[in-house]
Amino acid sequence: MALLNPVLGRQESMLSEVIQLGDDIRGSLDLEMLRENANLNGESFSGKMSKFGSEYAKWYAKHFVMPTPLVQAYEDNWVYIHDLDQYAIGTTNCIFIPFAKLLRQGFNTGNGSVRPPNSIMTAMALVAIIFQSQQNSQYGGVSANKLDHDLAPYVAKSFSKYFLKGLDYFEEQDPNITGAELGEVHMSRLDLQERYPKAFRYALKETELETLQGAESLIHNLNTMSSRAGGQIPFTSINYGTCTSPEGQLVISSILAATLRGLGSGETPIFPIQIFKCKKGINQAPGEPNYPLFLKAAECSAHRLYPNFANLDAPLNLAYYDPANPDTEFATMGCRTRVLADRFGRNHLSGKGNLSFNTLNLVKMGIEHGIALGRRKKADEAGFYRELDRCLDIALEGLLHRFEIQSSQKAKASDFMMREGVWEGGEQLDPEAPVGDLLKHGSLSIGFIGLAECMKALYGKHHAEDEQVYQKALQLIQYMRSYCDRHSDRLNLNITLFATPAEGLSGKFTKRDRAFYGAIPGVTDREYYTNSFHVPVYYPVTAATKIKLEAPFHDLCNAGAISYIELNGNARANPEAFLRIVQYALDQQVSYFSINHPIDRCSACGHEGIIGATCPSCGSHENDVHIRRLRRVTGYLTGDFQTRFNGAKQAEVRDRVKHTP
Repeated sequence: MALLNPVLGRQESMLSEVIQLGDDIRGSLDLEMLRENANLNGESFSGKMSKFGSEYAKWYAKHFVMPTPLVQAYEDNWVYIHDLDQYAIGTTNCIFIPFAKLLRQGFNTGNGSVRPPNSIMTAMALVAIIFQSQQNSQYGGVSANKLDHDLAPYVAKSFSKYFLKGLDYFEEQDPNITGAELGEVHMSRLDLQERYPKAFRYALKETELETLQGAESLIHNLNTMSSRAGGQIPFTSINYGTCTSPEGQLVISSILAATLRGLGSGETPIFPIQIFKCKKGINQAPGEPNYPLFLKAAECSAHRLYPNFANLDAPLNLAYYDPANPDTEFATMGCRTRVLADRFGRNHLSGKGNLSFNTLNLVKMGIEHGIALGRRKKADEAGFYRELDRCLDIALEGLLHRFEIQSSQKAKASDFMMREGVWEGGEQLDPEAPVGDLLKHGSLSIGFIGLAECMKALYGKHHAEDEQVYQKALQLIQYMRSYCDRHSDRLNLNITLFATPAEGLSGKFTKRDRAFYGAIPGVTDREYYTNSFHVPVYYPVTAATKIKLEAPFHDLCNAGAISYIELNGNARANPEAFLRIVQYALDQQVSYFSINHPIDRCSACGHEGIIGATCPSCGSHENDVHIRRLRRVTGYLTGDFQTRFNGAKQAEVRDRVKHTP
């Protein structure tokens, strides 16, 4: 009997694998794959077309591009490569856009040039266009790290325009004083208010109206411009809260007011992810200039789940803070990404971002070296850390290999990002020049998932159940951070530790581990692993306890982290408790914080709140009308969790216990 040619056998196997991928996508046979990204309608025509390209790109990268040890670790469920479909072509992840520069100088989308705006309405419209243009140059999130500061000058332009118009309209203009002699017109000119009260009041009212309309337009645009395949909305984030000029304050209040109003029928906006930046001396106590805006932000979050809250006073975020430069204020991509520090001196945010990240399966390491399988009565900690070192090395080598591919790409490949200087310095590159010398300012991150299940597998309890286990958990994350710092120095690159925002990954690791090890109680018996270092969503603790337990991990995760609590009851009915929880989290030095609470919407009558099987307003039953149930996943909101979340995240939502204050 003739032996099968091994080369032909491998080719047939590969062909069969590719055909199966296509069949699964075409026939919607693998819903977990199609719902991998909760912001993508994978069952639509364009969504399926996107998945065809994405899944083949992953297949190609695994078979022909990636280092063999990384492929093996990926296949064996030790390491996960995020956005694997982008690996082979060298795309980068996310970026903080320098809106101040682009609005001030104007920009070119590739199809035509755009001049600098002369009003806040136009400026906000251009913000949406810039977001849309940039997202085509990368695969991850696009963020504004100081939108209030960036847009304040255009509020001033609108105010000046209306003021000069008002002078003429109300005939208040002194014929002996020319426009030039009035000097720079802005909202804090109390002398103008006293001298020309009618024109000033008119300008103020018109500017307030225009800014609110601009904010509504921005939010509507960012929720409707489906410019990515599959009807996918770009992952946009906006950070604000610290600009104390009247113009900046108006930007903040208008965005919050527009968010509270909701979309056309009052729906809660999914995008942009909004983050209110909290800073003592600016907005954290009565008498501080932006404290009323902080109160409004808390009210808005209690109604709309946004904004989240960034803590500028957390020790990790104060390291490079310069009160005179808002670009040094901590901000985030929304999902949690943090890229403030740069060993090459660009210790600010706009103009750079994260390049890529790989995530370790801590749970599998815990199973192999802990007591969960009954092989031993005491955890083999030495063996665990040897395994951890091996996986850290593989993950890092994978990031470095990918960085080589990214660095070798020509500037013209990322088009808008480099040509317009969205990535700082890109405008100075020749279109044919490689981008590596600029990308070194970005970060390469190693992430982790399932700390709770890892501890359970190692010691029989997770880190919220036992103080000694909690200390072991802290030591583990400290060890990983030390590894990143050490190799950052060795390689002279920004290697950082990431509390991974595991959306699709939360179930992928678990499903394969359960198939191999079986359903281990407290470890693999659910459909998901717990996100990063979080206390398990199903473990009953108070809000204060959860915050206190998770807070120390934030300082260790310099690539980003977030903590949540789940409110019991209607958050809208108890704004005082909501505010106290936010302030407690900030006091505990949580770097980035958010409060989850259910928002349901009846499609029959538009009632929004907490809805069971029957709408309390119109009496419609969920079997007869669609009840849209909005929930948060990995820092951002997404449509209806029952139709957009994958099975693992749906299970996690169902398991979430409510935390009492």
